[in-house]
Formats: sequence, structure tokens, C-alpha cells
Amino acid sequence: MLARLEEALQSAKAMMSGPSRYAFPDPRISTKELYVQKETAFPLPPNLPRPADDGAAAHLVGMAMPTLTLASTRGGSVELSSLRASRTVIYCYPMTGVPGKALPEGWDMIPGARGCTPQSCGFRDHHAELAELGAEVFGLSTQSTAYQKEMSERLHLPFAVLSDANFELCDALRLPTFEVEGARLIKRITLIVRDGRIEHVFYPVFPPDESVDQVLRWLRAHPLGGH
Repeated sequence: MLARLEEALQSAKAMMSGPSRYAFPDPRISTKELYVQKETAFPLPPNLPRPADDGAAAHLVGMAMPTLTLASTRGGSVELSSLRASRTVIYCYPMTGVPGKALPEGWDMIPGARGCTPQSCGFRDHHAELAELGAEVFGLSTQSTAYQKEMSERLHLPFAVLSDANFELCDALRLPTFEVEGARLIKRITLIVRDGRIEHVFYPVFPPDESVDQVLRWLRAHPLGGH
């Protein structure tokens, strides 16, 4: 499979030599990464309901990250009040699906619920660009670490996903949540953290497969050396 993909890429390069209106994939992306992207592509269905801004995140900008530790899919844990990167992007999502297991009934009709896997794949595919901008990435949800680890390995995520299964961060920051089939889930929200405080918030996040593009645009418009 990889050999055929490599052959196709070489053929495409030959066809696109010289001026062309067609864009070629980022040369920084390896053949293996392109294969992973193709095999884990999850297009969103059309006409998903758009979540409304209910004001549930209006209080977050400027808040200090709480002193608490969350388990990581990379092993160990992460202390949220002592993040080491110049900037940290924490994209919080409700729940990823599991192959062969149905999502909760009516999931697609819950505004903002569908799209956790495409969102995660977006942050995976642009991870190098985020790192170049000085940002470390974490995913975060209220599922267990074991649940998250299956997803992380299946999607080949190059960053850790944190588990807030006990709702410690949700409650400390009063993050927006909702309930479905008896489970409390976090609404899709992305936090930009700098110097221990929340610098910027994306909420609501829609469409989820464009979440990383929104973050990249904001980071480029607000460089670390700027004022």
C-alpha cells in the first residue's frame, strides 16, 4: 500500500512541475503521514446543527489554570498550572466514537456534538505548524485514559490527550458541559494558555474540522513577540 502511494506521489510531482493552479501537499509531510491522513479521514455529514454562543465561556479569559493534575495518554500526568510551553492549546471535545459501537441516539442532532475525530485529526495533521508557532497541544475530554488511548493510537496522534473523568478541570474553570444518556460531557471549547492563564478562548467551535485552522490563524495574528 505504501509503495503504491509513493508511486502515485512521484507521478503527481512530475505532472505538477512548473506553474500550476493545483496545490501539492506540504513537502514537510512524509509519505507515511499522508497515508495515515488518508486512512483516518472522517468527513462530516452536511447540515449539522450549529451550536449557539450561550455565554458559558465568557468568564474564562484571564483565569489562572488550577493546580491539578490530569492523567495523560502518554503515561503519567500533566500539571495544568505548570505548563512548560510558551503557549499551550487545549482543545476540549465531548466524545470520540469507537469503531463498531454506535454513538448515542440523536448524536448528530445535538449542536456541536459531532466531529471530535475530525477535529483531533486536524490538530494531528498541523502539529508541526503549531510547534513552529511555539504552541504545545493537548486534547481533553471526560472519557477515561484507556478509552482515549485507543483513539489516540488508532489516529496516530503525536500529542497527549488528557482525561478529566472526575470533572476536576470542568468544575474548577466552570467549563460548559451537557448530558446525554446519563453521561456528562464537555462542550467543544478550545483554550489558549500562556504564563499560567487563559489568554484566549474559542467557543463555540464550529465546524470542528476547521478548529485547527482557527487556532493557527489566531496564533499567527498574535505572535509571542508581539504586544
